[in-house]
Amino acid sequence: MTPSSSAGSASSGVNLFREITRRQLVFDISLAIFCVLLRLAITVAEPAMYVVVIIMATALALRRASPALALVVAWVGAGFQLVAQLGPDVSNLAILAVLFTTAAYGGRVLKWAGLGSAIAGSLVIAIYLTIDVFLRGAPLNEVIQVFAGILIFALVGLGLSWTLGLLARTRRLAGESRSAQAKAEAEQRIAQREVIVEQERNRIARDMHDIVAHSLAVVIAQSDGARYARLTDPTAVDGALTTISSTAREALGDVRLLLSQLRHNQAEGPQPSLADLDRLVGQLRQAGLSIEVRETGEPLPLAQGQQLAAYRVIQEALTNALRHGDVDQPVELEIAWSPLGLHVTVTNHMRADAQLAPPLGHGLAGMRERAVLAGGDLTARPTSGLFVVSLSLPHSVPTTTAPTLKESS
Repeated sequence: MTPSSSAGSASSGVNLFREITRRQLVFDISLAIFCVLLRLAITVAEPAMYVVVIIMATALALRRASPALALVVAWVGAGFQLVAQLGPDVSNLAILAVLFTTAAYGGRVLKWAGLGSAIAGSLVIAIYLTIDVFLRGAPLNEVIQVFAGILIFALVGLGLSWTLGLLARTRRLAGESRSAQAKAEAEQRIAQREVIVEQERNRIARDMHDIVAHSLAVVIAQSDGARYARLTDPTAVDGALTTISSTAREALGDVRLLLSQLRHNQAEGPQPSLADLDRLVGQLRQAGLSIEVRETGEPLPLAQGQQLAAYRVIQEALTNALRHGDVDQPVELEIAWSPLGLHVTVTNHMRADAQLAPPLGHGLAGMRERAVLAGGDLTARPTSGLFVVSLSLPHSVPTTTAPTLKESS
């Protein structure tokens, strides 16, 4: 058998059998057999009591697999005990476990049937045990006192078992609700990230569309020019073919950055590059952000798609520093060139009330997506009160060399 997550809690009727684990079933049956053997080890005065013990043990074994059937079996055993005029027995304690499971695992009908059984059973016990006092000719006042005392005692015992089962049911359902909520939140975060990534890919597709369109326009123009100049100026053909070759290689590198499902249905426009970093830094300084810029190494050529990715990552990192960081402290922008490529680091101080990990947003997911599509990698994490964004892009061979950002502070 397999565990049931809701086990009768969602049903408004009576479920005859619940799904429980094999371990639970084996435990319940073993416990019932142990209780029978333990009870039979004690002296049994009336032979009919053996039947009561077996019936109550059966109810005990069925209490979790079928609370409804266990309740019926317990009533059958109690009825047989009354008809046989047997006194209370230790085996009757199985009724407490049955009432517990009706409240803990039963559906709406069975749950309230358990409460009704606790009340009705208390009345039956009180009447049954008081009859003997009445038949002995005890005063009516004494009979009433005995009846009230037994009734209260039975109600407390049976009602407490049912109440504990109801509390266990409430706790289990609360745990299931928390688990379902946590699962839903996790699925929501995954869906949100997928939406963010898809939106960023659409934006990247628009950017790449401009680059590829420009490269193809150059190829077409150079091809037409070479075809017309072939007869009058043959040497111009070599220059045109060289330009076409380099432009096509760059366009091919940019196209490889695109994912197969990227779309480019957004409005077109001119895209920034590393040459626009001075203007970006100036705008953020005017907005109140102190930025210290350091550039080391010899600038290397980068493809236009990589320049755009680097620009967007720096733009997003500096914007996040302005929005979420401590603007009273300077932000460090380090641009390091090496034979392997470009390495950019943006470091800003976090506010005292900032969380250790920033919430999921378009910016962080977008930066990572751009870095991956540009052939590089990106890390963004808090470290000792600082938030560090690190971008690495490999060296490429485009048609134009990479512009530099002058060292400023």
